[in-house]
Amino acid sequence: MTPLINLAAEQKSADVTDWAGRIGWVVGLLLFVVLVYWLMREGWKWRGTLQGDLPELPTAPSAPGEPKLVLSGRYHGSTTAGQWLDRIVARGLGTRSKVELTLTDEGLDVVRPGATDFFVPTDALREARLDKGIAGKVLAEGGLLIVTWAHGDKLIDSGFRSDRAAEHAAWVEAINSMRTTSLTTEGIAR
Repeated sequence: MTPLINLAAEQKSADVTDWAGRIGWVVGLLLFVVLVYWLMREGWKWRGTLQGDLPELPTAPSAPGEPKLVLSGRYHGSTTAGQWLDRIVARGLGTRSKVELTLTDEGLDVVRPGATDFFVPTDALREARLDKGIAGKVLAEGGLLIVTWAHGDKLIDSGFRSDRAAEHAAWVEAINSMRTTSLTTEGIAR
């Protein structure tokens, strides 16, 4: 029986943890994550620099008129019209945020807590439609309200999602009818 006790006493377990190796891997991984984040941030700033020719965003008039429609929800970003992956980040248009939209006869007032507010005059509105995606956000078909508007020499698509998605159809109809009325009025004036 003595040889079994001696055999058990002589065995030594292998080291369970190589702390130096583990710490090295963790530090390396953290440095890699920081590098990727920094590169993404630099890319975002570079995109904003490239889009620096975008004029300042218009602000709401002091008396915007009686609200036709009001919507609360999320602003998902803006892209070059027709190119749903070409995000516009200049002038704060790339910042996602909560949003309060108000449609009046004067235009579309976009109030974004924590981000830059802007106003789209009625004559700058081009169309509204339901779509499934905009840069960085894809939903079910018809899940996003996309408003196309002119700013400077650029056409911009801005994506919104209401807290109550059933409201989207009313917004599309109202904006498109405003645009049709505006075009008819311009044609009569000429």
